[in-house]
Amino acid sequence: MTRQTIVLAVALIAALPSAASAQALNEVRAMFDAGQYQQAIDVAAASQDPRLMFLVGQSQQKLRHPDQAKASYEKLAARPDGDPWDAIGKSAVALLSSNAAGAAQDADQAVARGGSIAEAHFQRGLAMSAQQNFAEAAASFQKATELDPNWANAHFNAGLAFSKARRPDLTAEHFQAFLKLAPQAPERGEVQSILRTLGR
Repeated sequence: MTRQTIVLAVALIAALPSAASAQALNEVRAMFDAGQYQQAIDVAAASQDPRLMFLVGQSQQKLRHPDQAKASYEKLAARPDGDPWDAIGKSAVALLSSNAAGAAQDADQAVARGGSIAEAHFQRGLAMSAQQNFAEAAASFQKATELDPNWANAHFNAGLAFSKARRPDLTAEHFQAFLKLAPQAPERGEVQSILRTLGR
Protein backbone atom coordinates (compact mmCIF):
# COMPACT_ATOMS: atom_id res chain seq x y z
CA MET A 1 0.00 0.00 0.00
CA THR A 2 1.44 3.37 -1.00
CA ARG A 3 1.93 6.25 1.40
CA GLN A 4 -0.51 8.31 -0.69
CA THR A 5 -3.20 5.65 -0.23
CA ILE A 6 -2.61 5.65 3.52
CA VAL A 7 -2.86 9.45 3.67
CA LEU A 8 -6.14 9.34 1.72
CA ALA A 9 -7.51 6.65 4.04
CA VAL A 10 -6.55 8.72 7.10
CA ALA A 11 -8.32 11.72 5.59
CA LEU A 12 -11.43 9.64 4.91
CA ILE A 13 -11.59 8.40 8.48
CA ALA A 14 -10.85 11.84 9.95
CA ALA A 15 -13.80 13.20 7.99
CA LEU A 16 -16.08 10.69 9.73
CA PRO A 17 -15.40 11.23 13.44
CA SER A 18 -18.45 9.44 14.81
CA ALA A 19 -18.53 6.40 12.55
CA ALA A 20 -16.20 5.07 9.92
CA SER A 21 -17.74 4.15 6.64
CA ALA A 22 -17.89 0.52 5.64
CA GLN A 23 -15.28 1.34 3.01
CA ALA A 24 -12.86 2.71 5.61
CA LEU A 25 -13.35 -0.35 7.83
CA ASN A 26 -12.78 -2.66 4.87
CA GLU A 27 -9.59 -0.81 3.89
CA VAL A 28 -8.13 -1.05 7.39
CA ARG A 29 -9.13 -4.70 7.67
CA ALA A 30 -7.42 -5.40 4.35
CA MET A 31 -4.20 -3.98 5.80
CA PHE A 32 -4.62 -6.09 8.94
CA ASP A 33 -5.37 -9.22 6.92
CA ALA A 34 -2.22 -8.69 4.83
CA GLY A 35 -0.08 -8.38 7.95
CA GLN A 36 0.32 -4.62 7.52
CA TYR A 37 -0.43 -3.96 11.16
CA GLN A 38 1.47 -0.69 11.52
CA GLN A 39 -0.23 0.72 8.42
CA ALA A 40 -3.61 -0.25 9.89
CA ILE A 41 -2.72 1.57 13.11
CA ASP A 42 -1.47 4.64 11.22
CA VAL A 43 -4.73 4.89 9.28
CA ALA A 44 -7.18 4.16 12.10
CA ALA A 45 -5.47 5.58 15.21
CA ALA A 46 -7.27 8.94 15.03
CA SER A 47 -10.72 7.42 14.60
CA GLN A 48 -13.32 7.45 17.35
CA ASP A 49 -15.28 4.66 15.65
CA PRO A 50 -15.26 1.74 18.10
CA ARG A 51 -14.82 -0.88 15.39
CA LEU A 52 -11.64 0.81 14.20
CA MET A 53 -10.46 1.41 17.77
CA PHE A 54 -10.85 -2.32 18.42
CA LEU A 55 -8.93 -3.10 15.24
CA VAL A 56 -6.11 -0.79 16.33
CA GLY A 57 -5.83 -2.75 19.58
CA GLN A 58 -5.79 -6.03 17.67
CA SER A 59 -3.06 -4.68 15.37
CA GLN A 60 -0.96 -3.57 18.33
CA GLN A 61 -1.27 -7.05 19.81
CA LYS A 62 -0.09 -8.57 16.53
CA LEU A 63 2.96 -6.28 16.75
CA ARG A 64 3.50 -7.47 20.34
CA HIS A 65 2.92 -4.05 21.85
CA PRO A 66 0.68 -5.04 24.77
CA ASP A 67 0.93 -1.70 26.56
CA GLN A 68 -0.21 0.18 23.46
CA ALA A 69 -2.97 -2.37 22.87
CA LYS A 70 -4.13 -1.96 26.47
CA ALA A 71 -4.26 1.83 26.03
CA SER A 72 -6.39 1.39 22.91
CA TYR A 73 -8.79 -0.98 24.66
CA GLU A 74 -8.97 1.33 27.68
CA LYS A 75 -10.38 4.02 25.38
CA LEU A 76 -13.22 1.62 24.58
CA ALA A 77 -13.58 0.73 28.27
CA ALA A 78 -14.00 4.43 29.05
CA ARG A 79 -17.21 4.64 27.04
CA PRO A 80 -20.43 5.10 29.05
CA ASP A 81 -21.67 2.26 31.23
CA GLY A 82 -24.26 0.25 29.35
CA ASP A 83 -22.46 0.74 26.02
CA PRO A 84 -21.54 -2.73 24.69
CA TRP A 85 -18.17 -1.36 23.54
CA ASP A 86 -17.38 -0.44 27.15
CA ALA A 87 -17.68 -4.13 28.06
CA ILE A 88 -15.72 -5.21 24.96
CA GLY A 89 -12.89 -2.88 25.97
CA LYS A 90 -12.93 -4.08 29.58
CA SER A 91 -12.82 -7.70 28.41
CA ALA A 92 -9.84 -7.01 26.15
CA VAL A 93 -8.00 -5.22 28.97
CA ALA A 94 -8.71 -8.15 31.31
CA LEU A 95 -7.30 -10.62 28.77
CA LEU A 96 -4.12 -8.59 28.44
CA SER A 97 -3.88 -8.70 32.25
CA SER A 98 -4.20 -12.54 32.18
CA ASN A 99 -7.62 -12.34 33.84
CA ALA A 100 -9.51 -14.83 31.68
CA ALA A 101 -12.44 -15.14 34.09
CA GLY A 102 -12.94 -11.37 34.20
CA ALA A 103 -12.57 -11.18 30.43
CA ALA A 104 -15.30 -13.79 30.01
CA GLN A 105 -17.63 -11.98 32.40
CA ASP A 106 -17.17 -8.66 30.58
CA ALA A 107 -17.56 -10.34 27.18
CA ASP A 108 -20.82 -11.93 28.33
CA GLN A 109 -22.04 -8.43 29.27
CA ALA A 110 -20.99 -7.13 25.86
CA VAL A 111 -23.01 -9.86 24.14
CA ALA A 112 -26.00 -9.24 26.41
CA ARG A 113 -25.94 -5.50 25.64
CA GLY A 114 -24.98 -5.72 21.97
CA GLY A 115 -25.88 -9.09 20.55
CA SER A 116 -25.83 -7.72 17.01
CA ILE A 117 -22.22 -6.49 17.31
CA ALA A 118 -19.85 -9.04 15.77
CA GLU A 119 -16.94 -7.81 17.88
CA ALA A 120 -18.82 -8.64 21.09
CA HIS A 121 -19.03 -12.29 20.05
CA PHE A 122 -15.44 -12.22 18.76
CA GLN A 123 -14.20 -10.91 22.11
CA ARG A 124 -16.20 -13.59 23.90
CA GLY A 125 -14.51 -16.16 21.66
CA LEU A 126 -11.10 -14.84 22.71
CA ALA A 127 -12.10 -15.01 26.37
CA MET A 128 -13.44 -18.55 26.03
CA SER A 129 -10.24 -19.60 24.23
CA ALA A 130 -8.18 -18.22 27.11
CA GLN A 131 -10.22 -20.46 29.42
CA GLN A 132 -9.59 -23.45 27.12
CA ASN A 133 -13.34 -23.70 26.46
CA PHE A 134 -12.96 -24.24 22.74
CA ALA A 135 -16.52 -25.36 22.03
CA GLU A 136 -17.88 -22.08 23.44
CA ALA A 137 -15.09 -20.13 21.74
CA ALA A 138 -15.93 -21.71 18.39
CA ALA A 139 -19.63 -20.94 18.80
CA SER A 140 -18.83 -17.30 19.60
CA PHE A 141 -16.46 -16.87 16.67
CA GLN A 142 -19.01 -18.53 14.38
CA LYS A 143 -21.66 -16.05 15.55
CA ALA A 144 -19.25 -13.22 14.74
CA THR A 145 -18.86 -14.59 11.20
CA GLU A 146 -22.62 -14.87 10.82
CA LEU A 147 -23.03 -11.23 11.79
CA ASP A 148 -20.08 -10.12 9.65
CA PRO A 149 -19.42 -12.76 6.95
CA ASN A 150 -16.57 -10.78 5.35
CA TRP A 151 -14.48 -10.53 8.54
CA ALA A 152 -11.49 -12.72 7.70
CA ASN A 153 -9.95 -12.69 11.19
CA ALA A 154 -13.19 -13.96 12.70
CA HIS A 155 -13.13 -16.89 10.26
CA PHE A 156 -9.48 -17.56 11.13
CA ASN A 157 -10.20 -17.67 14.86
CA ALA A 158 -13.31 -19.77 14.27
CA GLY A 159 -11.20 -22.24 12.31
CA LEU A 160 -8.63 -22.46 15.11
CA ALA A 161 -11.30 -22.93 17.77
CA PHE A 162 -13.19 -25.57 15.78
CA SER A 163 -9.88 -27.37 15.22
CA LYS A 164 -9.29 -27.51 18.96
CA ALA A 165 -12.92 -28.52 19.50
CA ARG A 166 -12.37 -31.42 17.05
CA ARG A 167 -14.82 -30.30 14.40
CA PRO A 168 -12.83 -30.80 11.18
CA ASP A 169 -15.83 -29.99 8.97
CA LEU A 170 -16.29 -26.53 10.47
CA THR A 171 -12.54 -26.01 10.76
CA ALA A 172 -12.26 -26.48 7.00
CA GLU A 173 -15.29 -24.30 6.27
CA HIS A 174 -13.93 -21.32 8.19
CA PHE A 175 -10.35 -21.72 7.04
CA GLN A 176 -11.45 -21.88 3.41
CA ALA A 177 -13.48 -18.69 3.93
CA PHE A 178 -10.43 -17.08 5.56
CA LEU A 179 -8.16 -17.93 2.62
CA LYS A 180 -10.70 -16.53 0.17
CA LEU A 181 -11.12 -13.29 2.13
CA ALA A 182 -7.45 -12.79 3.05
CA PRO A 183 -5.27 -14.18 0.24
CA GLN A 184 -2.20 -12.21 1.41
CA ALA A 185 -2.50 -13.19 5.09
CA PRO A 186 0.74 -14.13 6.88
CA GLU A 187 -1.15 -17.10 8.37
CA ARG A 188 -1.88 -18.48 4.89
CA GLY A 189 0.80 -21.19 5.00
CA GLU A 190 -0.28 -22.37 8.45
CA VAL A 191 -3.92 -22.56 7.37
CA GLN A 192 -3.11 -24.40 4.13
CA SER A 193 -1.06 -26.91 6.11
CA ILE A 194 -3.97 -27.59 8.46
CA LEU A 195 -6.34 -27.98 5.51
CA ARG A 196 -3.97 -30.49 3.92
CA THR A 197 -3.99 -32.59 7.10
CA LEU A 198 -7.79 -32.51 6.91
CA GLY A 199 -7.68 -33.68 3.29
CA ARG A 200 -9.20 -30.43 2.00
